[in-house]
Amino acid sequence: MQPSQYVEYYEAEQPHEEHPEEHYEEYDDEHPEVEYAALPSRRSSRVSKRVRRRRRSLAFLVILALFVGVVFFAVQAIKPMLGGLQAADYPGPGTGSVEIVVPDGATGRTVATELKEKDVVASEQAFLDALTAADGTAALQPGTFSMKAQMKASDAVSVLLAVSNDKVHYAAVAQNLRIKDTLAVLAEGTGISESEFEVLANQPALFGLPAQAKSLEGYLSPGEYRFPIELDAKGILSEMVAATEKSLTEAGITDPADQYRVLTIASIIEFEGNKANYAKISGAIENRINNANGETGGRLESDATVAYGLGLKTYNITAEQKADKSNLYNTFANPGLPVGPIGSPGSEAIVAAAHPESNPYYFWVTVDLKTGETLYAATYAEHLVNVTKYTAWCEANVGECK
Repeated sequence: MQPSQYVEYYEAEQPHEEHPEEHYEEYDDEHPEVEYAALPSRRSSRVSKRVRRRRRSLAFLVILALFVGVVFFAVQAIKPMLGGLQAADYPGPGTGSVEIVVPDGATGRTVATELKEKDVVASEQAFLDALTAADGTAALQPGTFSMKAQMKASDAVSVLLAVSNDKVHYAAVAQNLRIKDTLAVLAEGTGISESEFEVLANQPALFGLPAQAKSLEGYLSPGEYRFPIELDAKGILSEMVAATEKSLTEAGITDPADQYRVLTIASIIEFEGNKANYAKISGAIENRINNANGETGGRLESDATVAYGLGLKTYNITAEQKADKSNLYNTFANPGLPVGPIGSPGSEAIVAAAHPESNPYYFWVTVDLKTGETLYAATYAEHLVNVTKYTAWCEANVGECK
């Protein structure tokens, strides 16, 4: 029996007496070669066991907490790469109608935010997952899209990418841009040189326009265009002219000469007012040019036409400029309409020019250039009162009335 075994046996078998040290001494006499350390008490043994258990439990809890933390952060880190498996999504097909505008340069994230805010999709992540699955992140194009509320994310992606199945040239032409500005937009959007567009635009006969037309000014319909990649400059201009002619026809104007006249008035209306008063201004224009005996003597007296003839963009026309008859767009010195359109009007202005509102007005002035508030007058004296309001607004809004 080894010494350690002997100790265990001894502790277990020997009776406990009042002086246990005597037994140790007796044992030592028999085995002098063995040295023994003092044995711990049962109480201290039990305490140390409890301490060890608590330490083991604490260590286990610490390790478990660390493990849970690592797993949590690992899941969060790889969740996007897993495609957002828990992203909320509507079953579709959706209801109602929601207009979504995708601006030029928009990213998948900005579009996702817009869709979520308007409740088109249930979550941004669901849309982004569907967009990635369709390989459409780089295919998003600007435009206005008609969608539904609470659509399935993949359906929303399909709507946005429907126009992107084929490569196209995108060009957004604002209402009533002058032709030079329009051609610059087309050149930027298509990569075709502006000079190539200019050469064609100065040959209106190539597009079947009436003899009065000296260029395509007025005929390049505004709007968002997605031209097929293979379309050349003439094809692009032809498409825009066709859109204008369609608007004229739908407004009931089919004769080429009448179309030219309506386009001229429509272009002036857009510079002089806004959609809310297009028809009213159109009626006042007709009153002026059809009444040579009126206070204006049959003159239109539009600052916008004079500025166009001068190649300027301003609201302030001098008395000298108004007296210059050589400017064929000067409607102060020359009665009637100017020699042609001063921009490319949209369909609303075309309809207003084709169907003017009947009213007694000869004068109008926009007294707030920010809101478009416009005042009307039947006499010049009344008009002067309205002009003072415009002057006061300009003084209160320095730099706005250039």
